[in-house]
This record gives sequence, structure tokens and C-alpha cells, in this order.
Amino acid sequence: MLLGLDLGTSSAKALLLDERGEAAAEAGAPCEVERPRPGWAETHPERWWEAMVAAVHRLPGEKRAAVRAIGLSGQMHGAVLCDAAGAPLRPAILWLDGRSAEGLSRYPPGSERTTGNAVSAGMTGPVLAWLAEHEAATLRAARWALVAKDWLRLRLTGEAATDPSDASGTLLADRDGDWDEPLVAALGIRRDLLPPVVASAGESGRLRESAARELGVPAGVPVAGGAGDTLSAALGSGLFREGAAQLSIGTSAQVLVLRSAWPGFSPRLNVYRSANPDGLPRWCLMAAMLNGGLAIDWARAALGLGWDEAFERAFAAGAERSEAVFLPYLTGERTPWMDPHVRGAWAGLGPGDGAGSLMRAALEGVAFAIRAGLDALREHGASVGRLRLSGGGTVHPAWRQLLADALEAPLDAVACPNASARGAALLGGLAAGRFAAADLPALAPSAVPAAEPRAGSLAERYGRFRDLYGRMAGWPGRGA
Repeated sequence: MLLGLDLGTSSAKALLLDERGEAAAEAGAPCEVERPRPGWAETHPERWWEAMVAAVHRLPGEKRAAVRAIGLSGQMHGAVLCDAAGAPLRPAILWLDGRSAEGLSRYPPGSERTTGNAVSAGMTGPVLAWLAEHEAATLRAARWALVAKDWLRLRLTGEAATDPSDASGTLLADRDGDWDEPLVAALGIRRDLLPPVVASAGESGRLRESAARELGVPAGVPVAGGAGDTLSAALGSGLFREGAAQLSIGTSAQVLVLRSAWPGFSPRLNVYRSANPDGLPRWCLMAAMLNGGLAIDWARAALGLGWDEAFERAFAAGAERSEAVFLPYLTGERTPWMDPHVRGAWAGLGPGDGAGSLMRAALEGVAFAIRAGLDALREHGASVGRLRLSGGGTVHPAWRQLLADALEAPLDAVACPNASARGAALLGGLAAGRFAAADLPALAPSAVPAAEPRAGSLAERYGRFRDLYGRMAGWPGRGA
């Protein structure tokens, strides 16, 4: 058995994969995001560990005892400050935290030429720069500054490391995922805070006895370098070839396209190293939207609906006739606006609107935000015909169809909502020599065709959505 661990924003997930590449068991446990101030988002890493232990213990004991390798995946960006043993010095600052937007100008002009990415709040470099100004004593006391899955590795193995995919998402590394030491120095960040970079599919340590006892799996098994969650999901859902594209929806949402050659810089997109082993495409060109399942869950809770009722009412006859439009930008937005200050809104409401039409507008708003990201990819030259669909936020059939229609692109849905955990397990198998790169097991998708655009349809509503963003940008002010 191969164990994939995925440390997400709202949950920890564990998946057992057999050596034919088939999921034998999977489980999860929730993680709470704390918001001590408007625009801030934190989680104490010890809560991550408790959730991961709970998730693993929900897997069958006899299968846990047969684990031969572990792979890691997790939310990208943000920062965990900890001591040499992994004890956190403060709560982790997460990728959707906007506090570092105030200091993005600290980045030297032209840094995007080496990082390949525009400077954005929530990424590790800006977060560390914010901590240097506001919590300098804590930063000085830290031995390591890690992203989520790398803190988990330290807890599992006692070894500090990261991989090229997560390093390339910190705004502290070059396009290959190696630390950009001149940039780190220019930002006044200690180089020794940053861990060694190891291959995603390489061994990064062995599971130590104390962690093995807590998880109920054998000690001493190899732990792979792993990858950021979206890059791990691409591997886990079977994206192996040049030009293949994927839509992944969890707390956030991403559309990515695999590239063998460097795809070039865009101020509206991100480029990260892939999780692929040698011989497969090395980079992912990505449209990263901050508000995916996060905005849908907020709307559902605000309307007082359970999940089943939310989908039932959103897709009931007549809900689509409302003129309501929803901007899902509760935490600002990256692609395509790169606007950390924009906020969400329902607009165009009438006396006939109720929970069903507002929930339908919320789902459409998230679909339109993804469409805006897809448009940015296409404008950059990516030829995206159909997309592989993955992520826990994509399982409802009517929601899948709405996505296909809004994107005007057919989707290939994979029967694996925990694709990031599956990708992590595959990386564990590669690190342990259980798989060869040329023989990675893929998943068979089911097609979701897109409806033909027509007057008065989603295409027209998408135009209204973009118009509303233009009117909301900059209102009521630029504060978080």
C-alpha cells in the first residue's frame, strides 16, 4: 500500500493506493481556518497534525499496516515558522491571507524575470517580508520557514525539505524551483530559513518511530518529496502529456496547462514546476483563482442551506431566470485581476429572488471567475480545448454541467475527488521504486459535454459578470 497525505486549507485527507494504482481507502478530517482580523487567515499547525492523524486513523487498520511508502501534498504558499524540531512559533499564515499586500513594493523591480511570477499577497516571500517588519523577534527565533506539506514532513521524518513545485510558488525561487539567493538577500530574509530542495519523486526522509505510532503505520518507510496540491492533483488525475489541461476546485480553483518548455511570464498567470518525474512536462502554466469552494460554502452557509438543499434549490426549475449576479471575491483575487482588495457582492436582485436563485448565482459566479482565468490562459497562447476535472468541489453532476457550459469547454471528470492525495501516493510509489515514470497508472475519465452558446444564455451572463467586476474594482476603498 502507498499512503498519500494531502494537507488542504479546510481538511486533511489520506488515501491508500494499491500498486495497480487503484484507491483502496480514503478518509478526511476538517481543519479550521481562523480569521483574527479582516483579511487575515491562519491555522495553527498542531490542528493540521490532529486532523491528519484523525484522517489516517479512519483508514482500515490492516491496510495501514501494509503501507510501504508515503507521499505528501498540501496547500501552497503561506508560511509556517517553527524551531528545529518543528514546534510552531506562531499560527501558520495561509495563502488566502491578504496582510502582506501592503508591502508588495518591497520586491525589487524585475524580480518576475527570475521567479516567473507576479508578486502576490499570501505567497511565502511577501509573508516573510511582512513578518520581518511586524514580528521580527519571532522571525529571528525561527529555524525554518516552511509551507504546509513541508512542515508535515518535518513532523513525520525530522527532516526539513521542500520540492521544486512548492519552492517555485514562494516568490523566493527561480523558474526551476531553486532558491534565488540574490532575491532572498535583497528582501532581507535569512537564507538558512529556507529548506533544501529535493525532487518531488525522490526520497526526503524516513518515517520516524514517534510519528509512526501516532499514525498507526510502519516506521522507517520512505517519504517522498511530494508537491503542492494543485501540481500533485495534476499527476494524480493523469495529466502526463504536453498541453493537457486541468480544472481543480477545492477551497480555491485552478486551471493549469502542462508545458515541456518554459511558457513565458504573464502578469496575470503563474508558472510553477510540475510534480512530474523526469521525462514528463516540467512546468505548469496556471490561472489561480482564490475563491472556489470557499465562496460556494460561504454562500450556502449565509443562505442557511445544507449542501444537498443548496444544490437542489440552485438547480430547481426557474432559478436560472433570475438576473442576480454574484462576485465571489471574498478574499480578493489573483487571475486575471491580480487585485487583493476587491470584495464579493450579490447584485441585480429583484423581489422574486430567494435562496435558490441566490445560490444559483453563487455557483455561476464561481464558474465565471474560473472562466475569466481560462480566458487569460487562452490570451497567453494556451490552446485549451477540453479540461480534466478534479477536486472535492466538483462532484455534483448539475454543477459539473454548469461548469462545462460556462467555460464553453467539455470536461473529463475523474472518479477521484482526492486527486491531490492520489498524486502524493504516486510520488511515494516513485520514491520507493514501486512505479516507473513511464508506467504511472492513469484514471479513466467520464465526459461532460458543453452546451452550445446561445443568445441570452450563460455567455451573456458572463458579460454582465465581467462588467460588475469593473464597477466593483476599487470600491469602497483599497483597504483589506
